[in-house]
Amino acid sequence: MSQDEVTRVKVNKQSVGMIGLKQVMEEMVREFADKPDAEVQIELIKRVSKKNYIPNHAKEKYGRALLREFNRFLGRPYEEEASEELEIKVLGPGCARCDKLEREVMEVMSEMAFPGDLEHVRDVKEIGQYGVMGTPALVINGKVVCVGEVPSKKKIRTWLEEVG
Repeated sequence: MSQDEVTRVKVNKQSVGMIGLKQVMEEMVREFADKPDAEVQIELIKRVSKKNYIPNHAKEKYGRALLREFNRFLGRPYEEEASEELEIKVLGPGCARCDKLEREVMEVMSEMAFPGDLEHVRDVKEIGQYGVMGTPALVINGKVVCVGEVPSKKKIRTWLEEVG
């Protein structure tokens, strides 16, 4: 796993790239899995700050977001941060079909002038958390709407209109 891997994290309804977060969580898992949340948050901020700028006034918000990601990493229940923005995820390892689905969604969002956060999830563990047995898969606002195919732009448009 690359030390410079970037993980997208929702901090105060904004998607932020965090460098080396997965590595930090892997290093902390044995020692901090059973520690109190406050202690885990402090340690996460301390370690993640070595490669990422975290403003002093936002450390509490970052701490909650990092703790949420740590709990997700451990397979524990966690509460997603509420977002007013549309969240779309393409699940897949980055094959031609997955990349095509990502392009198709981007094009439809652009054509519709539809604001939203589009993320391509390539991590097998994270894909597994959605319970899908095939890729590519499309998730809109946490709901899996398509698995194992690249739907037409018309179908993608219909799904976006339903949530928008």
